[in-house]
Amino acid sequence: MRMAGRNFLFVPGPTNVPDRVQRAMMVAMEDHRSSKFPELTRSVLDDLKKVFKTETGSMFVFPSSGTGMWEAALTNTLSPGDKVLASRFGQFSHLWIDMAKRLGFDVQELDVEWGTGVPVEQYEEILRADKEHRIKAVLACHNETATGVTSDIAGVRRALDAAKHPALLAVDTVSSLGSIDFRMDEWGVDLAVSGSQKGLMLPAGMGILGVSQKAIGCMEGAKSRRCYFDFGDMLKANATGYFPYTPSLPMLYGLRESLDIIEEEGLENIFFRHAYLAEGVRAAITQGWGLKLCAKEPKWYSNTVSAIVVPEGFNAAHVIDVAFRRYNLALGAGLSKVAGKVFRIGHLGDLNELMLMGAIAGAEMSMLDIGIQVTPGSGVAAASNYWRTHDPIPKKRVSREEVIYASQQMGSVN
Repeated sequence: MRMAGRNFLFVPGPTNVPDRVQRAMMVAMEDHRSSKFPELTRSVLDDLKKVFKTETGSMFVFPSSGTGMWEAALTNTLSPGDKVLASRFGQFSHLWIDMAKRLGFDVQELDVEWGTGVPVEQYEEILRADKEHRIKAVLACHNETATGVTSDIAGVRRALDAAKHPALLAVDTVSSLGSIDFRMDEWGVDLAVSGSQKGLMLPAGMGILGVSQKAIGCMEGAKSRRCYFDFGDMLKANATGYFPYTPSLPMLYGLRESLDIIEEEGLENIFFRHAYLAEGVRAAITQGWGLKLCAKEPKWYSNTVSAIVVPEGFNAAHVIDVAFRRYNLALGAGLSKVAGKVFRIGHLGDLNELMLMGAIAGAEMSMLDIGIQVTPGSGVAAASNYWRTHDPIPKKRVSREEVIYASQQMGSVN
């Protein structure tokens, strides 16, 4: 039986694609070698720099996902056997470590508690002890999507600087870019990995990478094999406004429109909106439902995704299944170590309070359906109380007379 109404998509990616972006992607195919095409290429690459907050970095756009950009970042700047420092505190930080090993790099990995983030102090100790500078790159996930944890990337840069260590800083920004403040130049990030399907509000399929001039300089000595993801080919073609192979025209036009939307709202306003919305969701979870977040402390809380720990004896997968089958609501699943223990509400991209109210209400009903004892309406009430009392735009109080007058005016028009 067909389920009426729209699917409520609240996984932490892919996110909802704005109607404007969808319309922009409905384009006729064109010659990507025409003399006009470079206008699109150059405008997109130039405006991406604003989102990454870089003036000196180079932007790369590949038909790929964020995972492909992990590979591009490593293979274009490192040689097999090079030592890499990384920490594992969630599924995506784990997968980046796994990739680095499979590509032939020597990974010094730190296992830390899931629900925490990059161990900055340990990084600094290790970097200080590396007197011969054998570590060539430091990996860090800015936002660990699996656990709802945001790490201190500025702190990682301070650790590198304090140790006077020349290693490259590579950062996964897939679920933070365009949603949580990220400063490529200020934080000295050399390789900033991202993708299209989260804060940039596009379908999946476009890998995006910011590369510092320092990292570009490492290309010549990097002996890792690469072909499709070779920066050299991309730099040469992009310099003339083209690509070394056929690009995805709809995705490029969608990205152009997404960047326009971001410019119109303003990055700082977007960061504020995400923090404001996230606080309402967290109020629903902790104050309304009385449940815990996977993130262990407020300093780790993510403004793009919340991982909710279900009570002992319950399987979070059942919450997700009921939400989807009964209420047409898509929630994020727990991954790896937290599979069955948490479900996730993504709160990033093109969304507002009322959209999140639907996700909170649906999650609440689903928990009640499987026997989790939360008070009906408690999550919605807690979120509503937070948003109403922290409204960034003061609302004008409307008098009874104004309501009557407005009703009369509408009646006369009809």
